[in-house]
Amino acid sequence: MSKISKKDSKKLHDYLDACVVKYNRPEFITDDPISIPHLFSKKQDQEIMGFWSAMLAWGQRKTIINKSKELIELMGGSPHDFILHHKEKDRAAFTNFKHRTFQPIDCLYFLEFFQQYYQKHDSLEEAFAMHMQAEDLDTKNALIGFHQLFFDSVNAPNRTKKHVATPERKSSCKRLNMFLRWMVRNDAKGVDLGIWSGIKPHQLVIPLDLHVQKVARKFQLLHRKQNDWNAAIELTEALRKFDPNDPVKYDYALFGLSVNKDLL
Repeated sequence: MSKISKKDSKKLHDYLDACVVKYNRPEFITDDPISIPHLFSKKQDQEIMGFWSAMLAWGQRKTIINKSKELIELMGGSPHDFILHHKEKDRAAFTNFKHRTFQPIDCLYFLEFFQQYYQKHDSLEEAFAMHMQAEDLDTKNALIGFHQLFFDSVNAPNRTKKHVATPERKSSCKRLNMFLRWMVRNDAKGVDLGIWSGIKPHQLVIPLDLHVQKVARKFQLLHRKQNDWNAAIELTEALRKFDPNDPVKYDYALFGLSVNKDLL
């Protein structure tokens, strides 16, 4: 395993910082699933559709955005209001909703969880933050606790568990980590929403998608071959050396370099 020299590390640090500036700007929003929570100003709407669009985030970004907008239409344009007040009969409209392997049975359970949760809680933040301690280095406990809470129902379909990951199954939790980035980071750049404070930016873990891991390996920031939770932690720890307070900001650099084909 080769190591980056101190000189090369400084060059890479400066380069990635420049790439963060290049990509972490409002222009990024339009073609990305983060555009979905940005459609709303109400916190709970941002949470519900941010979570749902993140869970649907595999495949072409345009398709993810369109399917998320379809869900918004099914909820009458007001997700939180619909979640709180809809009746069982109102769920019939969702029995035809599909996105790749996300089937109507998964959709109906998401509705059930959200309704039961929001009838008792003001914000989805508590579902994650309640499982963490201030001294936690990362969000592992938050993700494990949320997964247990999400499926703490006799009606929870076993098949739906593949759509909401957990570190307990060694998953990199790519989509959940992306959702938490949206909710937690608040750098006034206009992309991440930064509406939660119970989890801190330094605790976030990098969303390890194919674009990110490809560029990270090219720059020798990631050596683990499996794209699992340990790989996500390895890369996050490497990025903390560049910015211990906000390592996940480099998601913009690594993802942007690949998806925009700027990586030579």
